[in-house]
Amino acid sequence: MSNIRKVLCWRQKRREGVGTNKKSIPFNKQDYQSLKQRCLVKNTLFCDPTFPAESNSLGYDELGPQSSETRGVQWKRPKELYSNPQFIVDGATRTDICQGDLGDCWLLAAIASLTLENEFLERVVPHGQSFTENYAGIFHFQFWQFGEWVDVVIDDRLPTKDGKLLFVHSAEGSEFWSALLEKAYAKLNGSYEALTGGRATEGFEDFTGGIAESYELTKAPPHLFKLMQKALTLRSLMACSISSSSQDTETKTSLKLVRRHAYSVTGAKEVHSYGCLVQLVRIRNPWGRVEWIGSWSDNSKEWNSIQPEEKAKLFYSAEDGEFWMAYSDFIQQFSRLDICNQTPDALSSATVSCWNYSQFEGDWRVGSTAGGCKNNEATFCSNPQFVIKLEEEDDDPYDGEDGCTILVGLMQKDFRKDKQIGRDPNAIGFIIYKFKGCNNIHLGPDVLLRQRYTARSHPFTNKREVIERFKLPPGEYAIIPSTYEPHCNGSFILRVFTEKEAAASPMDTEISADVEKQYISDSDVDPHFKQLFNQFAGNDSEVSVFELKQILDSVVSKRTDVKTDGFSMETCRHIISLLDRDGDGKLGSVEFHILWIKIQKYLEVFKKHDTDNSGTMSSHEMRDAVKEAGFQLNIDVLQVIVSRYANQQYAIDFDSFVGCLIRLEMLFKMFEAFNKKNTGKIELDILQVMHKCERGLRFVYFLNVVLSFTDVWLGVLQWLCLALS
Repeated sequence: MSNIRKVLCWRQKRREGVGTNKKSIPFNKQDYQSLKQRCLVKNTLFCDPTFPAESNSLGYDELGPQSSETRGVQWKRPKELYSNPQFIVDGATRTDICQGDLGDCWLLAAIASLTLENEFLERVVPHGQSFTENYAGIFHFQFWQFGEWVDVVIDDRLPTKDGKLLFVHSAEGSEFWSALLEKAYAKLNGSYEALTGGRATEGFEDFTGGIAESYELTKAPPHLFKLMQKALTLRSLMACSISSSSQDTETKTSLKLVRRHAYSVTGAKEVHSYGCLVQLVRIRNPWGRVEWIGSWSDNSKEWNSIQPEEKAKLFYSAEDGEFWMAYSDFIQQFSRLDICNQTPDALSSATVSCWNYSQFEGDWRVGSTAGGCKNNEATFCSNPQFVIKLEEEDDDPYDGEDGCTILVGLMQKDFRKDKQIGRDPNAIGFIIYKFKGCNNIHLGPDVLLRQRYTARSHPFTNKREVIERFKLPPGEYAIIPSTYEPHCNGSFILRVFTEKEAAASPMDTEISADVEKQYISDSDVDPHFKQLFNQFAGNDSEVSVFELKQILDSVVSKRTDVKTDGFSMETCRHIISLLDRDGDGKLGSVEFHILWIKIQKYLEVFKKHDTDNSGTMSSHEMRDAVKEAGFQLNIDVLQVIVSRYANQQYAIDFDSFVGCLIRLEMLFKMFEAFNKKNTGKIELDILQVMHKCERGLRFVYFLNVVLSFTDVWLGVLQWLCLALS
């Protein structure tokens, strides 16, 4: 139930802009301004209780409390290290980022690239922070994290050894913005050690909210140069590196390129040299020194072969760490290229072309939506589904091919925090199908198992994110994200980037009910049935809740084709609440006859979906089973049903199945009773709520709450999810 509330709350906050680029969420509910003001009033320095200056904040294994690596570590504020510490000296630059005793060079590379884009840097490192004016030992930084921008507050106590910073530090020893930024990012991920190992693309994304692709340059696609040019016009961040063994870290090649070192790509141009078109790439070394000395390097003879006007636009001869090289040399000398594409809200300039962008949150839940990959035919169709409609082809295709460029990124949440507690990440991936139809459906085996997919991610990976670029013809496509193995819990973010406007949305069934109403009079009841009813109904010719339980338990206990541990009193009360016409809390012969017809129908549906004849139904079968019984439910409601009615093996026995359907029918019937104007909205006052509570329903949640059916079915969704709990 808590997950449903979380989903509904998240949707509402997103409508209000919470978590977007301009309205970040306080991490750990710590508001920077109020905490700082409180410290200033009390004349105290901030001490962060959520990330204390203790060994647990350093790490959990090699930097854990018992590790020899952490002996002698002292946490000190910058003013204890320098008499006049500075937050930023002469602007944030690449020389402010020197690696310490932590294997997070990937993070440093991302920070170094960030210093090249002031707009991005100023979002991560907010203005107005210093060690002089209104200093209170508190700082804050902002990061994109799994679909939301969060504001992370820290105190300025930093781990030191022998009077020196243990981790990231500035070449200008008294400058501390980079060390404090690293601490904030460590807090976000659980500890400093959680930052060990990674790729610069992860930092790119968390500093910009973009989506990062990677290309192995030994397998460079034929149109990569054109793709790079297009990426630069979209203000994408690009970095490249040379892979090598760990022993060769940051050693130089014969042409003065540094191995295992992140460079930034800042330009891609074509020039005419001796009448031929030559593709050039501009590279920047964050160190600001050590430059390429091969062809097209500063002051090389190749520059004499181009016209002065072209040279004036491109030529840089200063030893500033930035240099040109031929694209052909680039793909031979470097091993990998990373491109981080930006979301529209990351760019303030209206003149810059932007990607179209859609983002969705989702969950894989054991028993309902954790269907696994396509190999798992019995469960694959239960995975979450999303639809995107591609209508316009690209204007200027970089590869010369007509079609719609689409970038799909699937990211699993809490990747580094899971590693810290010893939990292995899921292997994740996705498949794309082309289909025709409505969006308010859930695709089944006819499409997902019997039709060939259109595109898919590369083999499933247990990395934080899997990203693929596709060129697809116009049409409607369903994206199915999944884990490789079924029955794996997890939460994910699905992001879709397209060059043209494209409508995207979750693909799920609209909530509705089509339950056949039984109009039976006393004369319609078979005399033999009436005679049997009177035998167990007693002198009053009616069945109480206690007698109903005895009857139902007696009947189902004699069947060998269904498993049950007996009907609960709660289910029996719901049955009577649904069918009791005169309000005396009992069932007469007509009412019991209607119940008997229902149970026979439910039994027929149950046995049909008990595919292995085990006497129970797999929880993954509930969607189709309740649909056959007359109810269309979406993923959110199904997750509530599974958590409420399935056993530890995620199987549903017959009495639970009947109880679920009875309760659903009762809830829909009640919603219809209050939805008198057929607007899809209901409003309850306190007396109505109390009345429903008296009948055994938990509608205390509905005090003066307006529920909207038209707004993504939130009305029925909230009604069902809260009432089913």
